This record gives sequence, structure tokens and C-alpha cells, in this order.
Amino acid sequence: MKSNKFYITTAIDYVNAEPHVGHAYQKIVADALARWNKLKNNNVFFLTGTDEHGQKISESAKKAGESEKDFVNRMSEKFEDAWKILNIDFSRFIRTTDKDHEKFVQDFILKIKNDIYKGTYEGLYCVGCERFYTEKDLINGECSFHPGKKLEKIREDTYYFKLSKYQKKLLDLYKQEKFVLPRERKNEIINRVKEGLQDLSITRTNFSWGIPFPLDKEHVVYVWFDALLSYLSGAGKKQDFWPADVHLLGKDNGWFHAVIWPAMLLAGGYKLPETVYIHGFLTFNGQKISKSLGNVISPSYLAKKYGSDTIRYYILRNFVFGEDGDFSEETLIARHNNELANKLGNLVSRVTTLAEKYGIEKTENKLLKKLKLKEIEKHIDKYEFDKALNEVFAFIDICNEHVQSKKPWETKDKKVLYELIDSIKAIAILLWPFIPETSEKIARNLGFEIKLDNIKKPIKANKIKKSEILFKKI
Repeated sequence: MKSNKFYITTAIDYVNAEPHVGHAYQKIVADALARWNKLKNNNVFFLTGTDEHGQKISESAKKAGESEKDFVNRMSEKFEDAWKILNIDFSRFIRTTDKDHEKFVQDFILKIKNDIYKGTYEGLYCVGCERFYTEKDLINGECSFHPGKKLEKIREDTYYFKLSKYQKKLLDLYKQEKFVLPRERKNEIINRVKEGLQDLSITRTNFSWGIPFPLDKEHVVYVWFDALLSYLSGAGKKQDFWPADVHLLGKDNGWFHAVIWPAMLLAGGYKLPETVYIHGFLTFNGQKISKSLGNVISPSYLAKKYGSDTIRYYILRNFVFGEDGDFSEETLIARHNNELANKLGNLVSRVTTLAEKYGIEKTENKLLKKLKLKEIEKHIDKYEFDKALNEVFAFIDICNEHVQSKKPWETKDKKVLYELIDSIKAIAILLWPFIPETSEKIARNLGFEIKLDNIKKPIKANKIKKSEILFKKI
């Protein structure tokens, strides 16, 4: 294993309903980070997948008139297909019904059995979240993520994980600057942990669709305890890539990943991830995108309608990652036309047409000195994708202005055209994490390899062919 490994995970998606663009938001960001690290020659492992156990799945399968296994097989395939359409280049698509994962969960429970004890659970349960709640967690007596849905009152025998045991260790852990990001989410977590931790119920008995609990055959493993372990089970047989460099997850999952998950790792004697990044939701007309609100936007439909690169670009350019963002097709179309078609597409088309006609002559590329590469790198490392793309497109504007001021269609200046072609190479490399299909088209046409090191290496192409149209206006 190389020392420069990079292991990134997304939340694994619950398959009770079809994928929507809110799910896609996180996967696109993860893919951009994975590709950025590939550009830097890091050994990248990118894990995503589906969460397939629990009461909600059992109920959804029943409503669909299918067995649980047939239901999760059908739904999981829809998620995997959606990410492929969006050019999400994951290393493994893990399913919690995978046999190696199920064995890992059972082995892990046996490993931490000294932190597990039997008891009775009595309290409130939100089937939508697959989560237990206390009265103080609720807003007007309801789950904040599923308003209007009645919480179930549950009383059943259960096994508990000694979560309360790890309160002080967790609070010490939060002193690390990068462990939970962004800072405001970390502060919320710290305040809640300081109030005190209750031990966690980790088994259920009122349904059977789950991993059998190895300490008692009458119980199945609580779905969240099962799902969180996918980050370890998915990291390879020897956990070669563990610990994770970054877990990406939505704010509804923050408690599980920033409190329960590190406590589980501490109990099992595992190293802790470097960063747990808790981002906001994409909304649609001011509301969270969800099936229950009737405003699901299919990522596959959007990708087929506008192209995967346009969807990826819009999501990474339009939203401040970490905060909530409102999805708008109108804004998407405007960014496609004004930035991808008019600025990037027009630059590549004009310059390659002129270079094909007049040729290029190698010279020092002074234009490239105006590219703020270090700033772009800093922005990506700080999850500021919108700012990184703003810098890339500022350089595209500089290149377009250079075309206008130098007028190579009049001067037939081969050195000017060389500078522009070489600058397009740099642009394509930097855009690869964001719009890979377009970048790869440019690279094939100009004959260069997409690597960060190649930005500063002169382009070797002698004969340039006119580029195809990269983005047709909508």
C-alpha cells in the first residue's frame, strides 16, 4: 500500500425509494475529490453503495408485493445505474446484503462484546430515519426530518452498546480541527454530547429483515450499526485503505457519523477517520427533495436531458458545499449556456479551428502565469469547489480576452495559438474532476495525458484538429 493513499466514502443510500438529485449531490462531490486526488497521483479508493436492511425496507417491499431480497436487488441497481450515468467512478459499490459485509458485522460485534449488554428499550422510534428519539430531540413532538409522520412507541428486549462510556474520549476527539467539518456542525455535535450520552440500542426483535445478531438468534442488528460498518468492511479484506480520509454525509446523518461511529471504532480498537464532513441538503423550491414531498428529481433523467457534465458542473459551481442549496433548472440552463457553451466551448472551438488552419509554434507560455493554480488547489482542499471553478473560469475569460486582443485570425500568429492551445490543456486537466467527459474529449483531440504535473509541461501536439462542439446551447 502506497503511503499517499486517499480513501473517501459517501453515505450509503437507503433503498426504500428511487435515487434523486439530492443523493447525486454528495456522490458528485465525492467523485470530484476522488478524481482530484487521482490527478495528484494518490492511490484512491472511493466507496459508495446502498443500505438495504431495516424495518422501512421490509415495509416498502411488502407494499411493492415483493420479497425483501428481490426489492433491494431491484432498487440497488437503480442507484448504481444512476451514478454510472453521472460518471461517478467509484472503486466499490457496497451493499449491506453482501456476504462479506454481513460476516464483518457479526465478527465486529463479537470483537466488542464487552461493550454490549442486554436490556429493554422503551421509547420513540422514527421509521423514516430508522432512529430512536428522546422527547428533547423532537420539534413539536415530531421528527424534524419527517414532519407529520407519527413516531412509534416501542417497548422490546434489546442489546445495548455502551455509547455513554465514550463521552469524554469523543469530546477530546472533537478538539482536532479537521475531525468534524464544517465548524458550525461540529459545535452542534459538541453541545449535544456535553449534555450526556445514552447507551445505544443495537438490536431489534419486531421484524427479521436484518443481519442476525451473533449473541442472540432472536435479534437482528440495528440497521445503523450495520450500515456504519460498511466503511470498514468495504475497505478491503485487510482494511488496506483504512482509516478513511473523509466521510461525506448529509446533516440528517451527522449524529451517527460524528458520535456513534467514532465510538464504535474506539470500542473495536480501530484508527479514526481524518474528517467527517457534514453537508447541507439540496432543496427544490425551498423544500428538501424527497419522495414524501412529491418533488423527486431523477438524476438519470436530468443527465439524459442535459448531459452528465452539465449536471456535475452546475452542482459543483452553483452551491457552497456544506450549506443548503436550492436546485433550479433555470439556473442550470443559464450556467450551461453562459459558462460551458459560451466561455469554455467557444474558446476551444475558436482556438482549435485557427490552430488547425494556421498551425502552432512552440514558445514560452506567458499566458499560463495568469492561472492561479495554488489558489485552485487551496480551494479544493478546503471543499470550496465553487471558488475553485470560479478561478478556472476566470482564466478561461483571460484566454478569451487574449484571443480578442491578439486577433490570430488576422495575424496568423502561431506562437499566440500555441500559448492558447497549451492553456486549454491546463484548463482541461483542472476541469477533469468536475466535468470529466469534456476534459477527456479535449485531451484526446490535443493528445495529452490528464495529470496535474502536465499543466507545466509544454504540449507536444504539432497538428491540431478542430474540436467538436463541446456544449450545444439549450
